[in-house]
Amino acid sequence: MNFLKRQFDDMRTGKLSFFFTVVILFWIKTYAVYLAEFNLGIQNALQHFLLFFNPLSSALLFFAFALFWKGKGRYIAFIVINLLMSFVLYANVVYYRFFNDFITVPVILQAKTNNGLGGSALELISPLDILYFLDLFIIIGLMALKKVKPQEKLRFRSVFAVMTSAVLVFLLNLGLANIDRPELLTRSFDRNYLVKYLGTHNFTIYDIVQNSKTSAKRALADSNEVSEVENYVKANKVDPNPEYFGKAKGKNVIYISMESLQTFMIGRELNGEEVTPFLNSLVDSKEAMYFDNFFHQTGQGKTSDSEFIIENSLFPLPQGAVFMTHANNTYQSAPSILKGEGYTSAVFHGNYKTFWNRSEMYRSMGYDEFFDATYYDMSKPEEQLPYGLKDKPFFEESIPMLESLKQPFYTKFITLSNHFPFDRHEEDANFPQGETGNGVVDRYFQTSHYMDQVLEDFVNDLKEKGLYEDTMIVLYGDHYGISDNHNKAMSDVLGKEVGNFESAQLQRVPLLILNSGAEGGVNHTYGGQIDLRPTIMHLLGVETKDYLSFGQDLLSEERKQIVPFRNGDVITEKYSEIKGVCYDNETGQPVEEGNKACEEASKEANKRLELSDKVVYEDLLRFYKPEGYKPIDRSDYQYNNPNPKSSEDPEASHEENHE
Repeated sequence: MNFLKRQFDDMRTGKLSFFFTVVILFWIKTYAVYLAEFNLGIQNALQHFLLFFNPLSSALLFFAFALFWKGKGRYIAFIVINLLMSFVLYANVVYYRFFNDFITVPVILQAKTNNGLGGSALELISPLDILYFLDLFIIIGLMALKKVKPQEKLRFRSVFAVMTSAVLVFLLNLGLANIDRPELLTRSFDRNYLVKYLGTHNFTIYDIVQNSKTSAKRALADSNEVSEVENYVKANKVDPNPEYFGKAKGKNVIYISMESLQTFMIGRELNGEEVTPFLNSLVDSKEAMYFDNFFHQTGQGKTSDSEFIIENSLFPLPQGAVFMTHANNTYQSAPSILKGEGYTSAVFHGNYKTFWNRSEMYRSMGYDEFFDATYYDMSKPEEQLPYGLKDKPFFEESIPMLESLKQPFYTKFITLSNHFPFDRHEEDANFPQGETGNGVVDRYFQTSHYMDQVLEDFVNDLKEKGLYEDTMIVLYGDHYGISDNHNKAMSDVLGKEVGNFESAQLQRVPLLILNSGAEGGVNHTYGGQIDLRPTIMHLLGVETKDYLSFGQDLLSEERKQIVPFRNGDVITEKYSEIKGVCYDNETGQPVEEGNKACEEASKEANKRLELSDKVVYEDLLRFYKPEGYKPIDRSDYQYNNPNPKSSEDPEASHEENHE
């Protein structure tokens, strides 16, 4: 107790007065940022108290390091530490404004490849954000005006006492958090929970620790670890619907990733004009199977996550993107499975092969060809976006490459034009902007219309080239386009308030399966991207029961309509658990009687996420070989263009990390 007594003596004599001034200013600033920027789903007084309380422990701990210096050195240390901690906080603010999520270590590592937020970040920054550094300016002002005296060196025990206080404050914080949210650190599926209860800086420390364990998980795994996953998958498998199984047998497959397209755009009009007339026509004419309760399930990897999900029927990771962190794993992806059926596989993308580490991931997936930006004419500025080639020239130039493939082929086209911040298409789209007054939302109407036009042209080109008849086309939205940061404008668009429930429902993305051989029409089953691989495989007549996957055929009569999300939410056909609250889907209101159903669905969803993470983190598929499957040898695949149309210059278009 003596060292604590000395600490209080130092406080009484003023030796720590400026230290506590710095701590309190940062504490208040952080709490104000939480209230202004983050929608963390505060539900009770304890949660609100913890939101207020949680910045204190990290502020005490980090600013305590400045106490090891004396005089001006301590002032400089206070400024540097404040600047670093403020940068972490503000980086999370900017990131949250688009992603509704918090930055993790893998995301920071990805920035090295993707050059950060790039030009789109300007859309997320406000001049008023300078207020989030106000405490730093106050500290500098007090020093410049000599309102604080030079600080003498403190005893080590005094500094140690401050750090001990920080730890005790954190333990109190964690104890209270566990009262409201048991097993907070062991069941960390939701970063919102971690920030709400522990704060941004404590979450960052936790994330660093968790990521340090990742490499160890793979090293310690062995073949026995597969048994739990295999038993679960086989116990929960559903049989394909015999009415649809094999309807598209032998057909080519074209996946089209519709960048940022959400379902609310389907059927929507602006000033009497349809935003997506082509997609609407496919739905209205029953030319395609249309799934109107289909959700994206991406995490921090966005477009790359959607690719990973649909190819593997595995969930993305809770931190970072699988494409960046686990590209060298063993996978049993759709392209590799279809090799046994005689399929040639290829990806078409108007950016360079290093973008999001795609060339490495595609090798693990077993894609035969990767037509990246070097195959396209990238010399015309008017056809360029900061993140690649515009959709119209992209599809036009892709047709000859598609024709060159041996049939049957399995292919994927990744569009780019309908990408945040949805600009540079006023002349291309020939369509008005929205009228909400929110630039991002208003431009979204225009770029969505442009993409719809281009998709119609591409389908017509397939018909003209004689490729359409023998090809099943799968059009799917890859992830949301409009984040919660724009809920006010979205309330104007939808004509109703967009809160937590409505925001979760807006995570629907279109899924249209065209020319499958089955009857078209609207299917209301609740499902997600995780369910797409078994659905397509069964339409092709390929059985999937021996593969370790977590999706269920959207056309199966036995499927469970449970849609897990990486943020911890879960949606079923009757109820939705959003940010810990159970809602009735029909009324959109919180319900008590549905809590049990929500709890059961949440338990099931968490089990799927947990086992899927186990497969990826521990690289378990290296220990598992389905009967008749030939494993992929990554060394067989090299994506080098012998006659490039454009030089491979990643710096030219690596401006985005949030496809």
